[in-house]
Amino acid sequence: MNNKVNTPPLPTSRPTSLWVKVGLGIGALLVVALFVGVTFYLLQPETPTARIRDVFLIFLALEVFLIGLALFVLVVQLAILINLIQNEVKPILRSTQETVDTVRGTTEFLSQHLVQPVIKLNEYLAVFQHLGGLVRPFGKPSKKGE
Repeated sequence: MNNKVNTPPLPTSRPTSLWVKVGLGIGALLVVALFVGVTFYLLQPETPTARIRDVFLIFLALEVFLIGLALFVLVVQLAILINLIQNEVKPILRSTQETVDTVRGTTEFLSQHLVQPVIKLNEYLAVFQHLGGLVRPFGKPSKKGE
């Protein structure tokens, strides 16, 4: 008898994601190299101060552009997250609430129609057992040592 369960293979990472990572790494390296080169060029003694100021302002403008781009990406991701919460999480919560309500109703039904009658039966049996002990007080001692 074969008890093995056939599970689908795990998805492997796509080769395009590797190329994207390599491209981003090379791009970041080029930006750092450009920044180092420009900094080295601007630190030469014959470089005028106005040129240093202009390049610094260009770097600030690029930084503001990158921060704006990052904020835009964050807003888009937030919109996607809100959409996910509204369209996927809320229905799951609704379904879970319905299940909890069903379980609550089932437990109330079982409590009323099964547990309470069994408890009442045990009460009656205990009363009859106690009455049986009162009827024959001079009989054999009970197992409990009463």
